Amino acid sequence: MQIDKLRGEQLDQLFDAILSLKDREECYRFFDDIATMSEIHSIAQRLQVAKMLTEGHTYNAIEKETKASTATISRVRRCINFGSDGYQMVLDRIMNMDEENK
Repeated sequence: MQIDKLRGEQLDQLFDAILSLKDREECYRFFDDIATMSEIHSIAQRLQVAKMLTEGHTYNAIEKETKASTATISRVRRCINFGSDGYQMVLDRIMNMDEENK
C-alpha cells in the first residue's frame, strides 16, 4: 500500500480522530477545521467518481456529472482495479447503510 510510507504516529492520530466522530455534523465541523474546501471537494469528488465507475458509467458521463478531469477518473479507476480495495469496501458499506435506512 502506498500509504504505508506515511504510516506512523501522526497518521494514526488522524485516523483515530476521524474514527472518534459520532455523526455527520461532527464530520462537517472537523473537516471544516482540518482541511481546505478544495481538499474536501477533491476527496468527495473521487468517491463519487468511484461510485459511478463501479456502477458502469462512462468517462464522459462521469466527467459531466462530477466535473472531474479524465486524469482524475483514470487515477480512481486504477485504484479500483489495482489498489487496496478501499473504495469498494466503503462503497459497499454506504450501499448497505442506504438499504438499512429505507
